[in-house]
Amino acid sequence: MSRPAPTFTNLSLSREGNIFIITLQRGSENRLNTTLCNEVIRAFHYIQRTLGPNSEGAVITRGNNAKFWCTGVDQDERDDNPFANSDGFFPMIHTILDFPFPTVALLTGHTFGGACPFALSHDYRIMNSERGFISMPPVNLGMHFQGMGTLLSLKLSPKIARKMLLQAHKWTGKEALADGVVDDIASPEAMLDAALKVAREWAPKAKAGVYGVLRHELYGEATRAFALISHVHSRETNRRALVKL
Repeated sequence: MSRPAPTFTNLSLSREGNIFIITLQRGSENRLNTTLCNEVIRAFHYIQRTLGPNSEGAVITRGNNAKFWCTGVDQDERDDNPFANSDGFFPMIHTILDFPFPTVALLTGHTFGGACPFALSHDYRIMNSERGFISMPPVNLGMHFQGMGTLLSLKLSPKIARKMLLQAHKWTGKEALADGVVDDIASPEAMLDAALKVAREWAPKAKAGVYGVLRHELYGEATRAFALISHVHSRETNRRALVKL
C-alpha cells in the first residue's frame, strides 16, 4: 500500500519514478524559517519511508523560480524566537546529511547566506548558468553558529572554503563550477533535466543500503556538529546578525 503524501504549505513534492523532487515555495526567495525547514524535514522523512530500506532512489531540492533558489535564514523570526535555528535550520541540515539516498541541490537562482550550507548538505549541486550568485556573507553581517565552517571545510578545498567563509566571495555559476563549489551548470530550461540525469545516475548506489553510512565516513564531523546544536534551548548556539539583508 502506498503511503499518502503529507500536505505542505511552503513546498511541493513530486515524483518521477524513484526520484523525488522537492520544490521550495515560500514566496520567491524561499527564506528559511522554522516552518519551511520542518516541512523539508518531513518531506525527507516521508521519502525515506516511501522508498524503504535497500532501494534505489534520490532527491532533488529546487527553487520555484529562475531568480532565487534560497536567500538564507529568515533573520526576522529570531526577534520572537531566539532558538529558531535550533528548531528548524540546524535539524534540517542534519536530516539531509543523514539521509540514506543521494541528494541533488538544483540552484535555480541566487543562493545566499544559510542557503550555502543548505546546498552543501546535498551530495551534488547544479547551478543556473545564466543568472544568480552563490555567496555566504556572515563575515560581513556579524553572524556565527557553532560549527559554521565544518561542512565547508569538508566539501570544499581550503582555499575555496576561505573564499566562501572569510571573504564572502560571490560566485557566478561558471565561477562556482571552476572552483568546485557546484558540480555542473545548466541553462534555466535545461536545469531540471540536468538534475534528473545526476539523480538517476546515482540513485542505484543506495540499493546496497550503505550509502548514508559511507557518506558519514566522509562528512560525519559536519553531521555531528549540526546534531550538537539542534533542538538546544539551554544555551545560545548562534550569534545574531548585526546587519540584516
